[in-house]
Amino acid sequence: MAKAALFVIAGFEELEAVTIVDVLRRGSVALDVVSLGPALEVKSKHDVILTADLLFKNFHPEQYDLLIIPGGTISYLDHKEFMDLVAASARAGQKIAAICAAPVVLGRLGLLKGRQAVCFPGLENELTGAIVPDGRPPVVTDGPFTTSRGPATAMPFALELLAILSGKDASTKIAKDMLVA
Repeated sequence: MAKAALFVIAGFEELEAVTIVDVLRRGSVALDVVSLGPALEVKSKHDVILTADLLFKNFHPEQYDLLIIPGGTISYLDHKEFMDLVAASARAGQKIAAICAAPVVLGRLGLLKGRQAVCFPGLENELTGAIVPDGRPPVVTDGPFTTSRGPATAMPFALELLAILSGKDASTKIAKDMLVA
């Protein structure tokens, strides 16, 4: 069974986080929500409290097939240990996904150089060295990185992540079950 981790920090975008959790768990992916704060309860951008499964200090990246960063904030950049983890995970070839403002993490670390990527409109200059495709696709996967534009693209993003982890058939089935396709 595939295993993924979704990181939340104060100010995260709840629509993106919860959509990803919902789709991946429906698709039988073992998904842990990891708090980057001091407690398991983390407040979203719009004051929704999400209870994480574990604290960052107890996280072991080698146990996961995919690391996921929802947007809503760029506060992730201020969490040095998290940034170090993302950089090390990328060097190890681990798959990493980011949506909305979160692709800025990948951009600041220089991980998107020469790769196609998208993000929340207006933040494209933060994707250092990335190739931002014309036509504004909702989701782009290039090598180990998957990026997406924002809250309205959370569903296609989550379904793409499910396809990466469990195959296109699993993603298509969940999309039909949820009346997306």
